[in-house]
Amino acid sequence: MKKFNFRKVLDGLTASSPGGSAGGGGAGGGSAHPGGTAGAAGTPREEIQETLTSDYFQICKTVRHGFPYLPTALAFDPVQKILAIGTRTGAIRILGRPGVDCYCQHESGAAVLQLQFLINEGALVSACADDTLHLWNLRQKRPAILHSLKFNRERITYCHLPFQSKWLYVGTERGNTHIVNIESFILSGYVIMWNKAIELSTKTHPGPVVHLSDSPRDEGKLLIGYENGTVVFWDLRSKRADLRAYYDEAIHSVAWHHEGKQFMCSHSDGSLTLWNLKSPNRPFQTTIPHGKIQRDGKKPESCKPILKVEYKTCKNSEPFVIFSGGLSYDKACRRPSLTIMHGKAITVLEMDHPIVDFLTLCETPYPNEFQEPYAVVVLLEKDLIVVDLTQSNFPIFENPYPIDIHESPVTCTEYFADCPPDLIPVLYSVGAKHKKQGYSNKEWPISGGAWNLGAQTYPEIIITGHADGSVKFWDASAITLQMLYKLKTSKVFEKQKPGEGKATAEIVEEDPFAVQMMYWCPESRIFCVAGVSAYVVVYRFSKHEVNTEIASLEVRLQYEVEDIITPEPEIIPQFPDASSQLPSLKSLSGSTNTVACEGMMKDSIPCLSVKTRPVRMPPGYQADLVIQLVWVDGEPPQQITSLAVNSAYGLVAFGNCNGLAVVDFMQKTVLLSMGTLELYGSSDPYQRQPRSPRKSKQFAADNFCMRGLSNFYPDLTKRIRTSYQSLTELSDSPVSLELERCKSPTSVKGSRKLSLPTDLKTDLDHVNGHCTSPTSQSCSSGKRLSSADVSKANRRGPGRPPFRKAQSAACMEISLPVTTEGYISRRAVLQQLHGISSFSHDERHCTAHTWMNKENRENSFSRSRSSSVSSIDRDSKEAITALYFMESFARKNDSAVSPCLWVGTGLGMVLILSLNLPASDDLRQSEPVMVSPSGTVLTLKGAVLTFACLDCTGTLIHPPYEVWRDPHSADDGEKTRKRKLVMHSPSSSQDMGDHQFAVICSEKQAKVFSLPSQTCLYVHNITETSFLLQADVVTLCNSVCLACFCANGHIMTLSLPSLRPLLDINYLPVTDMRIARTFCFSNEGQALYLSSPTEIQRLTYSQEMCDNLQDMLGDLFTPVETPEAQNRGFLKGLFGGSGQAFDREELFGEATAGKASRSLAQHIPGSGGIEGVRGAAGGVIGDLTRARIALDERGQKLGELDERTASMMASAEAFSKHAHEVMLKYKDKKWYQF
Repeated sequence: MKKFNFRKVLDGLTASSPGGSAGGGGAGGGSAHPGGTAGAAGTPREEIQETLTSDYFQICKTVRHGFPYLPTALAFDPVQKILAIGTRTGAIRILGRPGVDCYCQHESGAAVLQLQFLINEGALVSACADDTLHLWNLRQKRPAILHSLKFNRERITYCHLPFQSKWLYVGTERGNTHIVNIESFILSGYVIMWNKAIELSTKTHPGPVVHLSDSPRDEGKLLIGYENGTVVFWDLRSKRADLRAYYDEAIHSVAWHHEGKQFMCSHSDGSLTLWNLKSPNRPFQTTIPHGKIQRDGKKPESCKPILKVEYKTCKNSEPFVIFSGGLSYDKACRRPSLTIMHGKAITVLEMDHPIVDFLTLCETPYPNEFQEPYAVVVLLEKDLIVVDLTQSNFPIFENPYPIDIHESPVTCTEYFADCPPDLIPVLYSVGAKHKKQGYSNKEWPISGGAWNLGAQTYPEIIITGHADGSVKFWDASAITLQMLYKLKTSKVFEKQKPGEGKATAEIVEEDPFAVQMMYWCPESRIFCVAGVSAYVVVYRFSKHEVNTEIASLEVRLQYEVEDIITPEPEIIPQFPDASSQLPSLKSLSGSTNTVACEGMMKDSIPCLSVKTRPVRMPPGYQADLVIQLVWVDGEPPQQITSLAVNSAYGLVAFGNCNGLAVVDFMQKTVLLSMGTLELYGSSDPYQRQPRSPRKSKQFAADNFCMRGLSNFYPDLTKRIRTSYQSLTELSDSPVSLELERCKSPTSVKGSRKLSLPTDLKTDLDHVNGHCTSPTSQSCSSGKRLSSADVSKANRRGPGRPPFRKAQSAACMEISLPVTTEGYISRRAVLQQLHGISSFSHDERHCTAHTWMNKENRENSFSRSRSSSVSSIDRDSKEAITALYFMESFARKNDSAVSPCLWVGTGLGMVLILSLNLPASDDLRQSEPVMVSPSGTVLTLKGAVLTFACLDCTGTLIHPPYEVWRDPHSADDGEKTRKRKLVMHSPSSSQDMGDHQFAVICSEKQAKVFSLPSQTCLYVHNITETSFLLQADVVTLCNSVCLACFCANGHIMTLSLPSLRPLLDINYLPVTDMRIARTFCFSNEGQALYLSSPTEIQRLTYSQEMCDNLQDMLGDLFTPVETPEAQNRGFLKGLFGGSGQAFDREELFGEATAGKASRSLAQHIPGSGGIEGVRGAAGGVIGDLTRARIALDERGQKLGELDERTASMMASAEAFSKHAHEVMLKYKDKKWYQF
């Protein structure tokens, strides 16, 4: 009983602590048990058996979806039919049939220059910008590097691996050609030096090697192309140049005719030259395909460079000449294009993005046969397309990969694992009706690899919100990704008129419809979107098309109370009159339908105009209600920071840094619109004073907080759509960060000033175009501060610096421990996550010492900030950061659960609002719903992130919901129209003890309260030096836990309700704001984040899924027979063919060529052999895998040996037969008759 009595004593202590309100007991309980070891009276800790242990958790990346970010290289295996794409960040994506999608990463992070498959060998060679060659083993589900070769003295520019050869040719910047043995990855002593290749009389260096290829006719001849226009045909056996060709324009690429008698070059002047080996003195043919023919017969004018050309022959038609670039200079606005020349027909295919590379897919892997091209793979900067060459109109294939995630920049994500199984087919059925037409009717040609569903069977859905207002639903089941349905939220608003666009170009946001938050109830199919222009749209799902008007409401949310007590007079800065502020307001307004005129003040005006006419809504999600925040007294509405919907109650709640609004979307009425401080009533722990009246209404242009995606970069609005590379190159003035600090002497004293060099440039990615600067709450037109502006900036008040186009050090501090000086980064991140501006123009009065004094006076009240918090964090409005509808106990003396709305704020306060709903469903449409503060206040450290409720057995209680019914169903009978609600009732135990556990997590700590007594049972201080970005209560293995993602990169899980740490791994450094903004947890150990602007990275924190991952991944390599070469005739079979491979061995082997210089290149063994297998599987499975791979390799080698033996026997038989014929012919002749 000692333990029980100890708890009772602590409860008594916390209940009597001074300064505590209804939540004081909880706060005191938290401070009394920092280790989270106390149980609650009346709810013995032993009652709940927690099943989760640390053995259930393990973190690993599962799969990456989307388009490879910043692609640089392309390769295709024509036998295995798999495609590889290299990127500037050192990544390789290997794609096969849908479901076969593999991501690999070079540890160095160096850009991939070139990729070469070992055709049908299950291996890939990559050449990187750090002059290293890597050999990847693709015969395992997670490819790994077998060997690496680092060049020390020369830069790699081009590689070529002949088909069925084990010798790789490597060209360098110095013009030399080296040869690497693929099996051992050791450099041969055979080198083709540039000075031996060119003529001795040549006085200039030919430039880097830009092309290498062996002759289709004779594998012993190598064609070397140099940048300056020189082409050398090198005889490998005699080690000399057979011929040299010169052209006065730089060469970009070379392509052979399959017979090996002609080759084609593309040049920097837009010309194509065709050369014949018999007459190398001048080109056999020269054309400038897109050049204008001059009237006087002169040479056509030069065009843009042709970057690559491919020359592919057909048996039954004219050859294909395909090239990129080469357009005329006078067509500057013309888009990048691919040109296909087939006979006399020239087809130009215009692309949406610049072409990185292209490859022609042919029927045969042998270069000396008719190529028979059937498709062209075109790699663009932001897309991958495949063109069908077999049809005259060259249609493109429908791409089965999810590479259009970034069609518009992703602004937010949601992840639902184990959702209702009927949703995916339903969403697909409404989305399939919008499929585009005009695709090729042939199968997708990249069809290699093998994939099966694996053991995981539950359905998963990912939702992405985008900058253009679109929302995409994706089927993410079994680690694949397929688009189901696309919703365009911008369709509920009026389009801006073209005339208005020019007149108000300065004040209109580039992306006014950007999706900021989403809330989805899968059971009721209610979907809610919060947009960047301070609006909320409620959608209902219907399978029927409808033509109806869109209901809309307008809500005023105003912050009417001063944060702290009245300031000292001498620190109140003087503000100019309102008229002087007007010009700057014009460049800041976010309204798209009104302009601030001289002398007029905006009031009660929303930022966008909802369509008033009836709108046709196709099957799918249909807008039910639009709620817009309006301008108040010349101040724009603040962005929405939290959103929650409940279908059973028919309510939607949302909040921002001004306050909270609750709307009844069934009756289309506003139930509550209240400032945050008014929600406290008499329970406000801060005892704040009423705000003094303003001397004059200022427009607070500097405080314009409607921060759309392009408000941060007014000079870069077009680049947002055209480039997802680092969105800006940034520079900054050191004055900005000093202004970031509060100007009161007490806050600056003793703190280290942050200063940045004026030439600071970072290439950290910005979250979808959002500025990551902590100063981005004041969105001015983005002009850089001059010295004359400093005094103007100082007028902004403490902590309100001017807008900076620079990315501050705060962004880079995110992954570091956040100290007093670095705590600024926390606010920078949270402002980005919630899209809030935490400053108002009246808060210039706040000073640090008033806070400190107040803190000392109320030291008995457990404040929500840690001791390291700087005064700048205290000068903030109390934003609503979390909302949660639940059947719960609103007050201590409640005996039964009732509908409640839990509200969490940025200062760590938790308020419970009581919802009084009509008793019967019949009265729901007519009787009003009452929303009233209950007086209950609980406290935590840091901004509140998430809520959840557990019953007395520790099981997660799901909020009530309405079972979905089609609102426009043809069957309108009374029975079908009645709402069917699913309520999760509490445990049926009859004792008078607590019935629920409330789990609340903030950015600093987690607490579990017992309800209705509101006793704090468990506390866990998650982090002292950093802060949480994301926290969710999730289900795993039929139990629940709290999953957290911290700004310092740690992923943690805590047991519930006891908050025992189960997992804490420093896994994912927050290198940019995109990760912070898009990271989300889901059930069954699933999580995801945007790893780049174009890619979604999925990971798991479940040990079970890590163990099963190998079975779920696709196989890249499948045993396929190499097609037989065509019969090349008797003489070719006799004098060529199989002997060539041995000839290479003899030429390049150590015995003949000797060893290469050790200083030239360094061999680095890779980890892709047995280690890769060991990482893929363990124990007996690993042994079996290794044995299977060894058998596969042995079988393949035996097969190759068998083929070679058969070939030699056939050659020997042919030779014997021929010799016998010759003998018979000359048997009876005398010597003088020969």
